[in-house]
Amino acid sequence: MGSTRRSFTDEYKRDAVALITDGGYTVAAVAKKLEISETTMRKWMKKVQPDPAKTLEKPLTESERTELQRLRQENAKLAMQLDFAKKVSTWFAKGQQ
Repeated sequence: MGSTRRSFTDEYKRDAVALITDGGYTVAAVAKKLEISETTMRKWMKKVQPDPAKTLEKPLTESERTELQRLRQENAKLAMQLDFAKKVSTWFAKGQQ
């Protein structure tokens, strides 16, 4: 007796892939739960998520580069302020004991 081949909708495949990418589950866990092979699950992932190396990204414009540089500097400044605040709060906490 032959086995019947199951078919899945594209939405079902996207939802299964989302369990891995967004839900934090492993390929093996999702494949086992859905009773499909890991190979099939990986094929679905490739189909739903194109290879990022193959997608063409536009280079940044000059204004985007300037903003990126400004944001990186601001981020570094805020990180230093946060680090300082942590040290100060630790110092005050030790002084109250």
